[in-house]
Amino acid sequence: MSQTPLTFAVPKGRILDEALPVMARSGVVPEDAFHDKGNRSLTFATTRDDMSLIRVRAFDVATFVAHGAAQMGIVGSDVIEEFDYSDLYAPVDLDIGHCHLAVAEPADMDMSARGASHLRIATKYPNLTRRFFEAQGIQAECVKLNGAMEIAPSLGLAGRIVDLVSTGRTLKENGLVERERILDISARLIVNRAALKTDARVAALVEAFRADAEDRQKAA
Repeated sequence: MSQTPLTFAVPKGRILDEALPVMARSGVVPEDAFHDKGNRSLTFATTRDDMSLIRVRAFDVATFVAHGAAQMGIVGSDVIEEFDYSDLYAPVDLDIGHCHLAVAEPADMDMSARGASHLRIATKYPNLTRRFFEAQGIQAECVKLNGAMEIAPSLGLAGRIVDLVSTGRTLKENGLVERERILDISARLIVNRAALKTDARVAALVEAFRADAEDRQKAA
């Protein structure tokens, strides 16, 4: 009897270049067409007859895996923390894609504005943002944006932003400074809990990714 095909989800953007070598060492190798920068396909074959690959937005990786449309994937821990899906399990920290989530504000912001009990914040992480400020007794009104967060303060949309920070260069170029660090982030292997329990191939891949992560840690 033929086995049900596996679907592995990967995110577009910053994590993918670092993830591909890790995937290859763990047995997940996309077809050549995947590496064509002009290819806009979302679904690709792999060197395994029983596995295909989908390339989608990071937030969608978590959604596909949580609902079982994909059995496994790679995504930043920021996405996992933002959605907190009960059907999602993150068994392996891949130790790649490092950055952090931070609060930033205009460098010339009036100091008196910092003691407010209510803040308007532009972010694509409303749940993480609200939880962070609620812990400080501050009500955060979140304006949901999927990009271009850095221009929100200068256009009067929000006084502060919460966004991913790597080098801090983008903040500086837009007249912003980091004020508070919310969360350190790295890429994780994620799996659908039901698939892990019922499909030995998923469990075997988890062990392959875990072994690769441990080998890299030992070699560091």
